[in-house]
Amino acid sequence: MPVYAADHEHGPDPRPVNPPALPAPSGYSHGTLSGNTLYLGGQTALDATMRIVPGGIVEQFRQAFGNLLTTLRAAGGRPEDLVSVTLYLTDIPGYQAHGREIGAVWRELAGPVYPAMAGIGTTGLWQPEALIEILGVAVIPDERLVTPTR
Repeated sequence: MPVYAADHEHGPDPRPVNPPALPAPSGYSHGTLSGNTLYLGGQTALDATMRIVPGGIVEQFRQAFGNLLTTLRAAGGRPEDLVSVTLYLTDIPGYQAHGREIGAVWRELAGPVYPAMAGIGTTGLWQPEALIEILGVAVIPDERLVTPTR
């Protein structure tokens, strides 16, 4: 078992963040909290039944980003705490064609703040029907930080 450095203010590092609202992880964590930094694991458009939501890239973006925000909120974070977001896309032209709709979903879920971002094309994701996977990094202020228990 690894030995973690103790951070007297925040407890042992790192700590997994696995909100009960998301499917139970097996072999990964939805997030990992180290100090005030939350590393958000890649989220696809899995719903509570472990299926990718139907309907295309806009619906998949909504679900995947919502999953990411669920993990962020479980650690006391808010969308404005995101400092970096990476989108992995199986169809960049499809994403670009729906950019306005996706932007509207972003603003609905996260407001008008945009962190550093990257969009990366890939030939496939873990679930073959997934069109997008989103991961991110957030820095959560001390006054809102919720340190999960092991």
